Amino acid sequence: MSNGGTVCRPLPRQYYDRDTVTVAKELLGCLLVHHSPEGTTAGKIVETEAYLQGDPACHAARRMTPRNSVMFGPPGYAYVYFTYGMHYCFNAVTNSEGVGEAVLIRALEPTEGIALMQRRRGRKNMRELCSGPAKLTQAMGIGIEHNRLDLTGARLYICQGEAGAPIVTATRIGIKEGTDLPLRFYLQDCRYVSRK
Repeated sequence: MSNGGTVCRPLPRQYYDRDTVTVAKELLGCLLVHHSPEGTTAGKIVETEAYLQGDPACHAARRMTPRNSVMFGPPGYAYVYFTYGMHYCFNAVTNSEGVGEAVLIRALEPTEGIALMQRRRGRKNMRELCSGPAKLTQAMGIGIEHNRLDLTGARLYICQGEAGAPIVTATRIGIKEGTDLPLRFYLQDCRYVSRK
């Protein structure tokens, strides 16, 4: 994929094999890319949340299960899950193998395949396309079939973008436990963030 005249290569596995909070912050400004049979969609990551193994809101907080086992595997894989009986959420598995952690991608600024995103979402408003974890998976065409997909491959991946905007640290939203932990990060003054 070409981005502003530069080749967009998937981030290497070692990028994800680091402290989860660090990865959550450094993913801001990177591009999430999905090549699907319908076409290519991409967006700049503008909001993330870190989920840590000792964190009560983390799916891996208690033990490994069939649902969360990908979080304990090698870093750099997709963890996609179904929530509230209607939505998918997309996460990148982080930290060392055996540590159940991941970064939730919460919001994107659409950059490519916007017409396709609008069809998938049934909306024209640019801000409404990817300003939330369920919105972005629908717009990007990401579903449960992408769970456990290798993010260093050529189908669904994250590549280096451009940093620059200041990062805001806040508490996470849409959860019932661990609500006081400062583990949500977003680009300051970005209109595509889900909630400020």
